[in-house]
Amino acid sequence: MAKYMVQGSYTNEGLTSLLKDDGVKRRKVVVNSVSELGGTLESYYFAFGENGFYLIADMPDNLSVTSLSLFSNSTGMINTSVIVLI
Repeated sequence: MAKYMVQGSYTNEGLTSLLKDDGVKRRKVVVNSVSELGGTLESYYFAFGENGFYLIADMPDNLSVTSLSLFSNSTGMINTSVIVLI
């Protein structure tokens, strides 16, 4: 499996949802999404600054992490970018 870092920021709608549901639920959603694509979540961090969160995951391949990114961005709740770790 390859290792990837996903960095992202919350949209206004995403921040509203985060405040309503809390960060624990958000992490569970990420774990489920990564698992459904055959990956495992190594770490998930909330952050201050340009990006509101960072996660590191082991994913089967570039296609699976691209699917994760496209699906996540399509929700309108977050904007993400993926970095391949070497």
